[in-house]
Amino acid sequence: MNIIELFQSFQTQEQAIDHLEKVRWQGKPVCPYCKSDDVGTHASPDRKGRRWQCHACGRAFSVTVGTLFHGTHVPLRDWFLVLALMLNAKKSASAYQIARDLGMRRPTVWSMMHRVRTAMANDPSQEALLFGVVEADETYVGGKPRKGNKRNDDTPNKRGRGTKKVPVIGVVERGGRVVAKVAKPGDLSAKGIAKFISRFVDPAGSILISDEYKGYNLVSETMLHSVICHARAYADGMIHTNTIESFWALIKRAWYGSHHHYSRKYMPLYIAEACFKYNRRNSKTAFNDSVRMFVGAAS
Repeated sequence: MNIIELFQSFQTQEQAIDHLEKVRWQGKPVCPYCKSDDVGTHASPDRKGRRWQCHACGRAFSVTVGTLFHGTHVPLRDWFLVLALMLNAKKSASAYQIARDLGMRRPTVWSMMHRVRTAMANDPSQEALLFGVVEADETYVGGKPRKGNKRNDDTPNKRGRGTKKVPVIGVVERGGRVVAKVAKPGDLSAKGIAKFISRFVDPAGSILISDEYKGYNLVSETMLHSVICHARAYADGMIHTNTIESFWALIKRAWYGSHHHYSRKYMPLYIAEACFKYNRRNSKTAFNDSVRMFVGAAS
């Protein structure tokens, strides 16, 4: 859903609430506390939105209770706008940019975007195993370390596995989904890589393609494994890692072009956002599907 369509669909807070109730409850409100459907309209309507009264447990609630939007003071339409702008930004959008576009405070938008990213990180579709032709690789995200006042220091910055940047490991299914995680100490060892791949890739129905890093050799014991040696070529017919390399390019362009920096603490959320959007890159219903997932509604 683009911004024009969103503005036309949700011109008031009531329209946004109606949409969320339709997505979450399909026309029949259910108490989020006791799961009873014996629900009626609350006696004193809430000034900020529609509230319901559960006749079973006696508690009042709104459609946002227990969801991404729980407890928010920001209108639902603004939430929908932030979500749409995030989904439509292929190389990510900064909180400053969205705050300027919507006329909101940057700290408010930053908090909203991190709520959205946290929900994206809990995407249940990531539990399904990848299969078919699967590429695996690792990358390092971050800027070059500052040299400070050492103007005569010509020591080159270390690259690859000797760098101080944050390591990220990932696997991608050709023409399908990607899974990427920030790597912890030991995750890029042979055992760590084998554990990661066995967690996200179906060994019976897949062939894994990686570069010549010896950490992938242990995978050959459990599944088909082909190697492309980048010292000689970047592709040998179907044997290449160009798909996962393209995904790393999106992550790094988001870092350099939009965010410029984020801490290691929040990096898993930014990686999760990139995976979430990549996995829905061809979907025409990404917005509605995302809202449905965020409120825990059945597909």
